[in-house]
Amino acid sequence: MQAAEILEKLVGFRSVVGLPNEDIVAWIRGYLENNGVAVVVLPGPESDRSNIFATIGPKEAHGYILSGHMDVVPAAELGWTSDPFRLRAEAGRLHGRGTTDMKGFLAAALAAVPRLVNKPLLRPLHLAFSYDEEAGCRGVPHMIARLPELCATPLGAIIGEPSGLRAIRAHKGKAAARLTVKGRSGHSSRPDQGLNAVHAITGVLTCAVGEADRLARGPFDHLFQPPYSSLQIGTMKGGQAVNIIPDACEAEFEARAISGVDPGELLAPVRAAAEALSERGFEVEWQELSSYPPLSLGPDAPLARLLEELTGLEPLPAVSYGTEAGLFQRAGVDAIICGPGEIGRAHKPDEFILVDELLACQAMIERLGERCLA
Repeated sequence: MQAAEILEKLVGFRSVVGLPNEDIVAWIRGYLENNGVAVVVLPGPESDRSNIFATIGPKEAHGYILSGHMDVVPAAELGWTSDPFRLRAEAGRLHGRGTTDMKGFLAAALAAVPRLVNKPLLRPLHLAFSYDEEAGCRGVPHMIARLPELCATPLGAIIGEPSGLRAIRAHKGKAAARLTVKGRSGHSSRPDQGLNAVHAITGVLTCAVGEADRLARGPFDHLFQPPYSSLQIGTMKGGQAVNIIPDACEAEFEARAISGVDPGELLAPVRAAAEALSERGFEVEWQELSSYPPLSLGPDAPLARLLEELTGLEPLPAVSYGTEAGLFQRAGVDAIICGPGEIGRAHKPDEFILVDELLACQAMIERLGERCLA
């Protein structure tokens, strides 16, 4: 099958983040097995979502991972001019949810499989397709934890997020959490008889704003824009009516960390301020929503040099968004970002990828296969 045909199949699966993905997993597994590729389906703890790991070539040798996620963000936003889950071709563009982020990379990798399986590879290529990346990289850690039993230590992992097929060596890390504060309701005329959760949470919000201001003063890493770690309050809700003491309030916080900084630690002062509310009689719940570390790969790393040779382009030093690459690096596997399409098209109506971009990515993967012959 051609890459565009495979992409049409993949887009047709409504593999929205947080939902079951058995159908897309089954199709990919069948396609790979029909091409003689060994496949392992790795169910996650949710029981209705799975990762896929497949190996082309000798499992016992050190090779490379081609990594991508099967999930997509929802497509309920206004502005779509066609069914988001039905591929539409127009003037060299292929429109549909996930075409750029990042089923295009999956399609290019799968399209390369028939040629790769016919090569006498001395080093393997592994396909590592994950779930729920769009929820903060929730699926891939379960697969990474099982890498020692799935393959020999990889030489590197290529994460095919849209980058214009230009490698990227670094990105920020991220941590997000939800705080729920519960007090006691009552009539607003008797505030002495209630516990106002909205009033209580304002101290935590003030702490978060103060931490955000502090982080903006450094430390700095000028590879990133902005060149510092950041923290923000993303959402807040609470209360029922102006004459009712609000008995519950909820806020969500996000931190993004430059290289060398633990994003979880950036939220620690906010969590401490929240947990202090329990001393005043409030019930406090702090729930981690997502967390992944920064990526930092040196310019002289073998993987960076390899991608420069494969693409003909010097790798970019850094981007401010995050990917699964940092998780591979934390597990001891060098990682780099390189995939077809442009990140600016992602998560938008009429998302698209160019046919030429698909073909260029497939060609890059096949060139990587040629490197694995020696």
